[in-house]
Amino acid sequence: MNQTWTEILAPIKNSDYFKTLWQKVKEEYASSKCFPPKNQIFRAIELTPFENVKVVIIGQDPYHNDFQANGLCFSVSEEVAAPPSLKNIFTELKEDLGILRTKKELDDWAEQGVLLLNATLSVKAHSPNSHKDLGWEKFTDFVIKEISEKKENVVFVLWGAFAQKKEELIDSSKHFIIKSAHPSPFSVYRGFYGSRPFSKINDYLKSKNLEAISW
Repeated sequence: MNQTWTEILAPIKNSDYFKTLWQKVKEEYASSKCFPPKNQIFRAIELTPFENVKVVIIGQDPYHNDFQANGLCFSVSEEVAAPPSLKNIFTELKEDLGILRTKKELDDWAEQGVLLLNATLSVKAHSPNSHKDLGWEKFTDFVIKEISEKKENVVFVLWGAFAQKKEELIDSSKHFIIKSAHPSPFSVYRGFYGSRPFSKINDYLKSKNLEAISW
């Protein structure tokens, strides 16, 4: 029987740690504007069932401006302009696979098995990385480790130094790890452009007789 997120996450979600974390999160949302909307905090997990996970892309924390964050790392709502990192991702996608993508919401990736996971799942409005000390990383590290331990042939995409710290959580003997510079304007020319992550992901999946992602 395929395991579900409910089963996988039960040990940590029933812990005192998580109850404390969630209380802090609720207090933050009650006292100030935070993103994403509270009902979208776990949207990455909701859109990508555990049994379907084929790719994990790790971000740092949600976008912090109005109407941007929607619970998936790098994804934004259609009503706002694409942030620079997302524009750069789409530029590399065009260069890599010839795909001209204009849809800024990445739900279709998530529904194909791409877990778009931020390490910190919430943020205070207009204050980047403001929730990094709430305790989210213990939860998201648990998610990464469970995928590594309980699945095989998953592609982990680690863009930038922050994401690459998560490599220690991943069993590279049974998974494929892609590392490059981050797509942010500060580092995109230091190894993100030309890294061809999308074709590498699909080539690996096909080599394991798994369906490629339609990017």
